[in-house]
Amino acid sequence: MARQTLSDAALGNALQRTAATWPGVIVGGWGYQGKTETVCEVAAEFEDTWLEMNDFVNPGLGLGVRALHAPVAYVQTPVTATPKSLCEAILAFFGASTKNMTLPQLIRQVAGALDDHGVLVLILDDITRLRLHRVDDQDAFDLVRAFMSMNVTLVLVGVDIVGSGLLRRASWDKRSRQWVMPPAAGGRVHGLEITQNERRFDFVELDRFRYTTPAQIQAFHDHLGGLEAALRLFNAAPGMLTDGSMPEYLMRRTNGVVGLLDRLIRDGAEEAMDSGRELIDEELLDQIILSLHDPERDPGAGEIPQVPAARSAPAAARTLKAAGPGRRGRNTVFDDDGPQPAQAGA
Repeated sequence: MARQTLSDAALGNALQRTAATWPGVIVGGWGYQGKTETVCEVAAEFEDTWLEMNDFVNPGLGLGVRALHAPVAYVQTPVTATPKSLCEAILAFFGASTKNMTLPQLIRQVAGALDDHGVLVLILDDITRLRLHRVDDQDAFDLVRAFMSMNVTLVLVGVDIVGSGLLRRASWDKRSRQWVMPPAAGGRVHGLEITQNERRFDFVELDRFRYTTPAQIQAFHDHLGGLEAALRLFNAAPGMLTDGSMPEYLMRRTNGVVGLLDRLIRDGAEEAMDSGRELIDEELLDQIILSLHDPERDPGAGEIPQVPAARSAPAAARTLKAAGPGRRGRNTVFDDDGPQPAQAGA
């Protein structure tokens, strides 16, 4: 559903090429639920399709002009967002200089960069870092809405969109089944002339896996089957992640959050190889402690989820008992013991 909505919006707007404000897409969900990965995968597929359709040439450029053709631009919203810092983040994607530029100059530079590079999809990740009780953030969000008048499909990605207040002034249009945002209060955003068309967004929310109905259980099992097929462990048997109580265990350890599940399986596979067991089971995963400390994520914005505790607390993260059958010793073939000591009396 989410992938289809994103794909239809990007390709439909690009083929339409009308002067009206293009509808955008808002993708919500809690942290580590695959929002960014999903959006970037769909955007990459759209970019490949568009480049092939146009023989890898920017169709909007005149003869004799060469420029980087970038149908998709990805930008992460600054933690402390202002109109100026947002413009600087967008221009950084193109490697453009922003030194000693005023805000109106930055906005004109952004508009020129989007047009010169043939950008059709602008992704603004972590948009819920904007706090609309702050004046700078309100100005930044008005600027974001103004970008929709630049013939780009605006894709906003963030945590808890509904609770963030970004849709506070929006209304639900039953006929178009879209969120409708009124234009900015004035017809001008820091010197940038904008149209007075209403801004329309499709809203897509990605949820965690559930384990209640048969369809939900089957979807989780199918995902585990895909992970299992990608693992290359010598002692792995069919059903390593899907048989017995393992699905319920993985659900309990991750609450069905796809990012936590991926992290747990990846760390478990590393431990299985390091220990020589070459197999993932509950005993091994009990030794894995998930730590999600990431300086680039904002815990206050819900970008880092709660991590369920393991069944038992190990003495150290990602360690198994040093002694025990099956523990593989270190390879000493290439060890260098250094020069031999001189013999006494030599």
